[in-house]
Amino acid sequence: MDMAKANTRGVLMMIASMTFFTLNDACMKALSGTLPLSQALFLRGISTTLLMLGLAIALGGLTFRLPRRDWYLIAMRSVTEIGSAYFFISAIYNMPFANATAILQVLPLSITLAGAIFLGEAVGWRRMLAILIGFSGVMLIVRPGFDGFTTYSLYALAAVVAVTCRDLLSRQLSKDVPTMTVALFNAATVTVVFGLGSMTIDWAPITTPALWQLGGASVFIIGGYIFSVSAMRIGEIAVIAPFRYTALLSALLLGLIFFGEWPDALTLLGSAIIVATGVYTFYRERSIAKQARA
Repeated sequence: MDMAKANTRGVLMMIASMTFFTLNDACMKALSGTLPLSQALFLRGISTTLLMLGLAIALGGLTFRLPRRDWYLIAMRSVTEIGSAYFFISAIYNMPFANATAILQVLPLSITLAGAIFLGEAVGWRRMLAILIGFSGVMLIVRPGFDGFTTYSLYALAAVVAVTCRDLLSRQLSKDVPTMTVALFNAATVTVVFGLGSMTIDWAPITTPALWQLGGASVFIIGGYIFSVSAMRIGEIAVIAPFRYTALLSALLLGLIFFGEWPDALTLLGSAIIVATGVYTFYRERSIAKQARA
């Protein structure tokens, strides 16, 4: 397969991945008036873990014979996965869908910044400036101290921190650790933790629409995972990665169609700034990689 075709396939898979992940989030938001958060995450976790286990068995490559250091990193990664699930689902339960999704789009910038601070990765002044501008876009969405501010915007930011830590931990794993082992362990851990949490609350009755929404969330999150892994293994990452921002377009459409929500002008401006600086960062990294190869 030539590179142009590989890039096209990779882009389509990345778009599919982001669409599936956003559909999962939309299903979870739809449950906000029906099921308590811990109950919803526990029930989704059961089906997701079982589906992932079946997929791992079918595809092979699942192993639990890993060095102690890797198990420690996987356990720490699970803690960040629990945090990201709690904070982000809490955010979309209580604030406009597209707003929470827009804040999450700062992840590529936060990961680049964290890599420079904690892993000593080189980040030039251009990318650092882009990161700072991107975070100013987040402030336009969050607007602390102004009208329209909600505490749950801080929950979305906390989810960004948790996912950034998760990805930094992922970079420290040995290369021979199977992705499916990590994903399955994390899914099972999230399920157990929120299962224990759901024991402290009164369970809400599970209606037929809620059952469909839980089933949809489980299928969509697995689909998002499969397509995201496939996308990163086909073509050039610098070409494919910017298309992760199609999640924001999906969130805007789903928020309008299913929840009757549309962001205000400042939120749209902040979202545009985040996307623009994120895309610039991707292409700047690609340019630096080309120079290094030359």
